[in-house]
Amino acid sequence: MSSKKVKPVKAVPQATSSRSTYILGGLAVVVIAVVVIAGVLWSSNRSKPRNEGYGGVSNSAVQVTTEADGAILLGLPDATTTIDLYEDPMCPYCAELEHTNGQEIAQKIDEGALAVRYHTLDFLNRLSASGDYSSRAAGALMCVADSGDAIAFSAFHGALFTPDNQPAENGSSDHSNAELADIARDAGANDDAVACVTDGAKVEAATAAAQTGRAALAATGAAGTPAVIVDGTVVDALGNPNWVADLN
Repeated sequence: MSSKKVKPVKAVPQATSSRSTYILGGLAVVVIAVVVIAGVLWSSNRSKPRNEGYGGVSNSAVQVTTEADGAILLGLPDATTTIDLYEDPMCPYCAELEHTNGQEIAQKIDEGALAVRYHTLDFLNRLSASGDYSSRAAGALMCVADSGDAIAFSAFHGALFTPDNQPAENGSSDHSNAELADIARDAGANDDAVACVTDGAKVEAATAAAQTGRAALAATGAAGTPAVIVDGTVVDALGNPNWVADLN
């Protein structure tokens, strides 16, 4: 008995779109756009300089001294809170911290609410074109600090971390001592301090201080620079842009 072949039926996709589908799709696009915009705004506000326009320290009563361990203390003698800040002149994240909170810190120093003990490290020498930029920049900071001019020190410290002045890691060039001296002069450093920077007179002392600072940083449990230590506790200075306001 013969059997009749059944012709296969071709499946034809059926339209499933509807007005509600388009509405839901449109809402999804709007939600995604809102989330993206909110993320961009959050990121922008997070990295926006706090107290923008304030500048560096301007109170003539503020003092700057180099301590026995090579750390540089900047603040009024009766400052309410003293923090330890570990940084490397080549460190891009240190530049980010300075960009975001530097002016806010300066105002707190002027007001006597804060003093900062700067520990300048040099572990990124190996990523500098000259092989010793961090050490030489640390020495330059010490030269200006030893002049006793707190306002010039604050301005010079801030200038070293600006995009125009901070050398890139693994870059093709960095600053000579003469160029560092020019930056110091532009920040208001006196002739003796400028000569000190030009001669590299404090590089050896800064190198020793960096070794001491590196050991002290390791003892805090901090993972790297920048590191902010308050009463022995590591502060999430990059993750929390309000950390300066939270100190008092």
